Amino acid sequence: MNDITTTFGTLYHPVKAFVVYRHEATDKSIYIESYDMDNLGYPTNAHPLSVKESQALAKALDCSNEMKRSFLKPAGLLPKNVLYINPDHNGYAVWHTPQQKVNLLFVDNLGIPDGMANIPALLWKATKESLYIYALKNDTELDEQVSLYHAPFFNIYNDGKVCMGTVKVKISPDCPLETFMQQWEHYFFNSYFSHLFEAHNPVNENIVQLWQSLVNSRRKFPLKALIKNGLTIKHIIQ
Repeated sequence: MNDITTTFGTLYHPVKAFVVYRHEATDKSIYIESYDMDNLGYPTNAHPLSVKESQALAKALDCSNEMKRSFLKPAGLLPKNVLYINPDHNGYAVWHTPQQKVNLLFVDNLGIPDGMANIPALLWKATKESLYIYALKNDTELDEQVSLYHAPFFNIYNDGKVCMGTVKVKISPDCPLETFMQQWEHYFFNSYFSHLFEAHNPVNENIVQLWQSLVNSRRKFPLKALIKNGLTIKHIIQ
């Protein structure tokens, strides 16, 4: 959309008006009527919206090109932990994070205290609306053939999709890359882990006992507890 702030003070005259009618039946179909405007600014010549008019209206309202230019665009050089970017309006980014110590939150009935714990390296894939997370045994040499593991957390489906529960995810349509990654990591680590899905245990031991032993301790995450999910990085970026 064009910046019209430099033309403030210029008088604009109405040339078209549109009225949208909606059928109250189940299908909620709509009908758009177009009006020309006379010299006094009054609507006249009512007629169904023509194809030519609808194309002109769509072009005036379309800001997708502006969104594409900003969405997932890095502020400078591409961050070293970014593996793949699809910058389309409904695109996604894939990045990884190293083994690190983070603060984790758990609902009371799990019997796991909140606190700092070591976690494995992770692979993240996110769109504006959804997040997938996978575990890595080694993040120093990554290529398309690297095997992925189930992320060892609660609230994650078997395919890696994260259930955000009541977290209100708000990713702007023109969100730059660095902010995009920071926001998703913040959403994930600041939500409460609460349950498993469909009896899917992402580790090869009792997950409750695993995190009870890790939270507020110096113990490194035991990589032997990870389970392969049958995917590679190539599957994630396709």
